[in-house]
This record gives sequence, C-alpha cells and structure tokens, in this order.
Amino acid sequence: MSTAVVLDSNSGLTGEEAKKYGMYILPMPFMIDGKEYLDGIDITREEFLKRQEEGADIVTSQPSPENVMNLWDELLKTYDSVIHIPMTSGLSGSCDTATMLASEDEYLGRVFVVDDKRISVTQISAGLDALTLIDAGFTPDKIKEKLEADASKAGIYVMVSDIKYLKKGGRITPMAAALASLLKIKPVLQLHEGKIDAYAKARTFKQAKQIMVEAIKKDLSERLNDPMCKDSRMMIAQYGYFDFAKEFATELEAEFGKVEIVNLSLSVATHIGPGTVALAVARKISTD
Repeated sequence: MSTAVVLDSNSGLTGEEAKKYGMYILPMPFMIDGKEYLDGIDITREEFLKRQEEGADIVTSQPSPENVMNLWDELLKTYDSVIHIPMTSGLSGSCDTATMLASEDEYLGRVFVVDDKRISVTQISAGLDALTLIDAGFTPDKIKEKLEADASKAGIYVMVSDIKYLKKGGRITPMAAALASLLKIKPVLQLHEGKIDAYAKARTFKQAKQIMVEAIKKDLSERLNDPMCKDSRMMIAQYGYFDFAKEFATELEAEFGKVEIVNLSLSVATHIGPGTVALAVARKISTD
C-alpha cells in the first residue's frame, strides 16, 4: 500500500525542500495589507522580511478547504492513502478543519490527519518518522496512532529578539511588552502541549542561548530518555538570523552531532518577527 506524507508550510519546508525528503507541502496563507499570499510560493523571504520591518499589516489564516482537498485529490491519483500532519491544533484551526474534511466519504479510510501537537522543526521530525513507519510496513491508521502517541517526545524553545510582534499578535499583554522593552528582556518561549508559553527571560542573546541549551538537555534526559541525543533529531529554525544560527549549530554539533538548520515559516515569523532562533529536539520513533 503506497502512502504519501503531507506537512503544511509551518514546518518551514518549501515544496522543493520537502520533495528531497519524499514529502509534500500544503502552503499556509497569510494576508499582507489585505492581499493574500501563500507561504513559499507568492513572496520571497527577503520581500516578506522587508514588508514586515516596514510595518505592513500581516495576518495569518488557515488553508481553504478547497486547497486542502485539491492536494489530497491529486495525491490520491498516485497513492492509496495520505498521512496529513498539520501544525498543532493548539495554535490553529487548520488541523480540526482537515480532520473534518477527512471524514467525508471520498477520504474516509484514505486520508489520516495526525494531531501530534507539533510545529516547525518538530513537525519535520514527525514527517520523517512517518516515512520510517511506511518503510517498516505500518498501515496508515497505525502510523497515525503511533505519531500521536509520541507527541510529547519533543521539545522546542524559541529566542525572540523583538517582542513587538508578540504584542501585535496578542501573544503577550501590552503591559508585559512595555516592561520587557524597558528592561531590554529577550524572552525565551516554549512550545508545550501544542501551545506557546513563556519559559524564561534573558538579558542577552548569549544568556538566551544557554537557557535553550539547558532546557533541551533536560528534555533529552528526563522526557526523551536520550541524554546524548543518539536516537533523537536536533534541529534549529531561524528567521533573519542565519549567521547566529549557524554558529549556534556548530557549537551544538561538538557535543551532540549533526544539527540541521531550516528556515522558520513565514506564517510563524508573522507572530515573532526577525532575529528569531528556535532550538528543538525530537525522539526518533520506534518501529517496534
């Protein structure tokens, strides 16, 4: 039985990048000054960054049912089934919409929507896990079951340069934003159980980086039972801060081995702004 694996662009992968892994991408839409764009298709990262820094009004939304179904229909011409892994339901209604669509007669038993509470690089890891399970002969329903059971075996921490974007998106209160700006605080955020929460406060990027490293080490030891990261994937996502991310990855590789760097999706970047670096780890799924 042939199965396609679909992520949405909140994973940070473009369609071309996903092809190299053997996966497919559903582009996420967003509006810039009232005009709709599709992530990775209609606008370059450089142009998006320029518009954002100029103060453009940017609003994210979820894919239309038509776009979701069109992708599924195209894939089901070639594949017997589809594993669809959208961004966490804790941050968007797109997962619930996809789940509803998958219950329609033409997709029932053919499209399996996975809500494993992930986004960005941990979403990529889930896609790679799905491919591993396909190769091992698991059926789509069992793959969905295993991915959702492993949802908590990942950690992601985000260093934010400028909190004005969090304030604009309503992620923090105006009072908290004003206080943080006054004190020059660099917040470190955590994606936990599908939602973004404050994790710690730092005064410098160096301190924020150390906070993220210690948090990841704690996750590896206590939740992933893999302190040396031998059976896990460590990845960095960045937006407008590639040189910093590359230097950070080199430091981590000395202790943990290969660390992949990917771009943060534009729809995620809408809410947290440039100068952002996320560090994540996810346990590779077992085929037992």
